[in-house]
This record gives sequence, C-alpha cells and structure tokens, in this order.
Amino acid sequence: MELTTLEQHAMLAIVALHGNAYGISIQDHINRKAGYEPSVGSLYAALDRLQEKGFIRTKQGEATRERGGRRKLYFSVTAPGQKVLRESLKAVSSLSRAARWQEAPA
Repeated sequence: MELTTLEQHAMLAIVALHGNAYGISIQDHINRKAGYEPSVGSLYAALDRLQEKGFIRTKQGEATRERGGRRKLYFSVTAPGQKVLRESLKAVSSLSRAARWQEAPA
C-alpha cells in the first residue's frame, strides 16, 4: 500500500504527538519538523483517506469553552497503519541509500 508524502508526514505527526493529535496540532508539527505548512483542506483530505483505509482512527474530545463548545477530533494510528507507515518509510530509506548523488549542473 502506498502513502503520499503528506500521509506519511501526518501519520508521523500523529505518532509524535502522543494522544494530542488533532488537526491544528498535526499541521503545526509538520510545519515545525518538515518546514512547510499543509493547508487545512489538504491535511483533512489526507486524514480522511487514511481513516477510510483503516490506518488511523478518531476519537472526540470534550467540548471546551475556548472552542465555543465544540469538540476536538483526536487521531491515532492503528496497528495496520503502523505497519504500512514502517513499510513506506523503509522503501523511501532504501531508495535514498541506492541513489548516487552528484552535483547538479548549474
């Protein structure tokens, strides 16, 4: 099963955030660690795809006054999701090791 780069980054952020992974925290983590900020729309589209594939699951948090009574939607990676993420990262690592880097022409 293939993952897009954004799907990989989102799943890695979910794992790193240890139970505190919701849309904005995932976006912020990707921005801090990967140096780019995915749009909210593209991030949620990736999260929806991952959930449809069974690689992540969601859980609603408690409603808070700061959010106008709305609940946060927390994400976690499932066992099949962990497996596919490891396989995907292993493939990228293998491809990277096999690359023969040279100076790019100016």
